[in-house]
Amino acid sequence: MKELFIILFSAILVDNFVLSKFLGICSFLGVSKNLKTAMGMSGAVILVMLASTALTWPIQIFLLNPMHLAFLQTLVFILVIAALVQMIEMVMKKTMPPLYNALGIYLPLITTNCAVLGVAILNITKSYSFLDAMINALGGGLGYMLSLFLFSGVRSKVDKADVPAALKGLPITLIAASLVAVSFFGFKGLVENLFS
Repeated sequence: MKELFIILFSAILVDNFVLSKFLGICSFLGVSKNLKTAMGMSGAVILVMLASTALTWPIQIFLLNPMHLAFLQTLVFILVIAALVQMIEMVMKKTMPPLYNALGIYLPLITTNCAVLGVAILNITKSYSFLDAMINALGGGLGYMLSLFLFSGVRSKVDKADVPAALKGLPITLIAASLVAVSFFGFKGLVENLFS
């Protein structure tokens, strides 16, 4: 049980996919302008991370590894993630049209969100059991949500600030993102100290 908490809190804080591993930066920068769309995107990413882990882990363990086809891992995982995103997109279009429209191009981009693919591959690389992999996917998704939530708050303040003309737009956004990422380095060692 202790190991599951370590995996969960590490994925959320210490090994945050966006702020520590720099995966999923495209959607992180694109959707963080508005808190509502950031939370909608986060929910979709959490769902895709969990569902893709639930499918890719058994595919790797019970199909690719026994058949010596592990070299097809990335291709197979991308196809699974793409299919899941298409299903989620269809459901959102029918059940939540305002959120579907607000997310725009970023919803289909979950297919190529390297954070989702990163979770699936990292679960295999770290030799996680199925439960460990699901906890890591949940932590990865919650970490993604936390980083988007924090950065959308920071971004709303930065957008209202008087910024020099040379830094307006993307430059100040990247500077603010790097400062938020640096702040997450303060969590190094926290998980081990809490659960030791």
